[in-house]
Amino acid sequence: MLLMPRVRRKRPPASSMRRFNRERRRALKILADTPSGLSEEVLVVAHGFSADVLAGLVRDGLATVATEIKKGRNENKKDQGRARPRDLTIEVKRIRVTDAGRRALDG
Repeated sequence: MLLMPRVRRKRPPASSMRRFNRERRRALKILADTPSGLSEEVLVVAHGFSADVLAGLVRDGLATVATEIKKGRNENKKDQGRARPRDLTIEVKRIRVTDAGRRALDG
């Protein structure tokens, strides 16, 4: 009779698990302190979060992505001689904490 070797899944070291939870909590705290939300770029570049941490918060329902469309006009006189569109449309995506995220911070 052949026995298959037992395969155990390796768990990440406890220190990395604590760090991940600490990072998630820190991200939620920053988002909770900013009611209008922050862009992913600001959270990654200025605060040092990974895109995976942010995606995990959104996936778990602790944060959400809100998209805003801003329309304006290009009033820069230097650009009037160029073939440049005068109507500008900018899409702004902000990550905001959800009620579930606020409850997770309180808990």
